[in-house]
Amino acid sequence: MGPYRVRDRLKLFLMNRASYLPSIVIALLLSTGTIFCQSGNLLFPETPGLVSYTHRTSFEKDVSATLDTIKTLGITDMEFSNLFGKTPESLRSSLDERGIKCSSFGTGYDDLVKDTEEVARKAKVLGASFVRVAWIPHEGTFDLDDAKKAVADFNRAGKILKEDHGLTFCYHNHGYEFEPYKKGTLFDYLMQNTDPRYVSFEMDILWTFFPGQDPVQLLKKYGDRFKLMHLKDLRKGVKGDMTGSTSKENDVPLGTGQIDIPAVLKAAKKAGIKHYYIEDESKLKSVQVPKTMAYLKSLKE
Repeated sequence: MGPYRVRDRLKLFLMNRASYLPSIVIALLLSTGTIFCQSGNLLFPETPGLVSYTHRTSFEKDVSATLDTIKTLGITDMEFSNLFGKTPESLRSSLDERGIKCSSFGTGYDDLVKDTEEVARKAKVLGASFVRVAWIPHEGTFDLDDAKKAVADFNRAGKILKEDHGLTFCYHNHGYEFEPYKKGTLFDYLMQNTDPRYVSFEMDILWTFFPGQDPVQLLKKYGDRFKLMHLKDLRKGVKGDMTGSTSKENDVPLGTGQIDIPAVLKAAKKAGIKHYYIEDESKLKSVQVPKTMAYLKSLKE
């Protein structure tokens, strides 16, 4: 299908959705709806996936309409960490109807540890290959005891997920793990003490940069231990720390913030990242996600 036919179908769809989407978003979608129909020597030739949390408010109101909007952007790969009131069977049916896959299923730490079998069941119903946890419970500063407990829990649950269900467990960094430890950090401790057969990692590039780390160097250091990646950028002028927290409005379109996105993507390609997911937690995500997609498509080798 040529780009003009895609654009015509996109225009018709958006006219039908006019009451659901702000006019500025419709304009942006129309302007970017064919960006992944182009060809050339691109740095990032694939269509990225999307984290469901990006459109959490819309999903809570109308799952079907939100999936329709996401599909219109050309996105067919998702990471879900919330079922939004649906059963995994119902959500899978809605995804299948639109040709969208859920490649990664995010769950909470407690569920991973205490209800590993149910987590695995939900992930497999959704069609996911990966199970992800994005937060290690801790009080105050993340410390060695927190890291040791996480290592034991991740190794145990990861082994069950892999050996019994064929799923790969990934831990998603959130910034606080980079507290100094010996000649490195507690993140290094997590990497070095988890079993690579059962525990992999998802790099969130904002939550790597925010605590003062270099995503590129970390990708070079640990290579294919990283399987997944969250693509997001940090507003210029914002200073980071190791709290694992900043205003959601500090998420900005890729290429407009502080992170060297082309360098990260080059390192990620060498590391063998399997899935890339756009994540934008801000109120402007409906405007910013199309801008991010257009930026990714503009990058040349």
